[in-house]
Amino acid sequence: MTRVQRRGIEIAFEAVGDGPAVVLLHSFLCSGAMWQNQVGPLAAHNRVINIDCRGHGASSRVSRAFNLYDMVEDTLSVLDVLRIDRAAWAGLSIGGMIALRAALRAPDRLSALVLVDTDAGPERLWSRLKYTALGGLVRVCGVRPVLWQIRRQMFGRTTRQRKPDLVAEWVDRFARVDIPSALRTLEALNERDDLFPRLGEINVPALVLVGAEDQSLPPDRSRRLARALPHARLVEIPGAGHLSSLEQPAAVTNAMLDFLQGAEGSSP
Repeated sequence: MTRVQRRGIEIAFEAVGDGPAVVLLHSFLCSGAMWQNQVGPLAAHNRVINIDCRGHGASSRVSRAFNLYDMVEDTLSVLDVLRIDRAAWAGLSIGGMIALRAALRAPDRLSALVLVDTDAGPERLWSRLKYTALGGLVRVCGVRPVLWQIRRQMFGRTTRQRKPDLVAEWVDRFARVDIPSALRTLEALNERDDLFPRLGEINVPALVLVGAEDQSLPPDRSRRLARALPHARLVEIPGAGHLSSLEQPAAVTNAMLDFLQGAEGSSP
């Protein structure tokens, strides 16, 4: 993997293919490997930049507090090194939250948005309390006592029943995350700001994808997001939970390809 340094933190990424640029940003507790089924098909038409967010994958571990706007700047630093002025930003969960903030902070750097199993609102009070409690448990006992809950939050019922090997593979990955990095990322998620009052400013085409069985950020969040964006369309993925790119890869890939091919050159 290639790495770029920003303020002492190394951000790891891979860039493959030629054509209009597409940035891929993964979910909390995952890495760019989450997009393993999408990279090849996308790279047939696009230059794909698959990034490991700070604290995840091959990027630097983090122990100091940060916010989602710091993660926007991390991504922009990768694009700067690659001399890419504009790209479509595709993100799942926290990745989508980063992409939305980039669309508001640096609108000239985005040509389109693909927002997968994500939300534009702040964390809800009950969820903040729950995640803070879980974070405290992880800090004392490690991640293994909460893996059963992470499993249910990340994967839909259909996947848990029909793809146990996939679930087991990723639960093992979750078990090996760097705990301080995960806790700092959880803080950034819990403290995120509300973007809904500003979504009308986003003037690029957007595809909103959501797993029909997503328990972490349920489909009603994506429906509200799609309604609030001026140029968005919504696609719900049957049989998928929160990690829909892994659970129903063909459906997610086809929706992304169809959208990106139509979006090229069509930004309002």
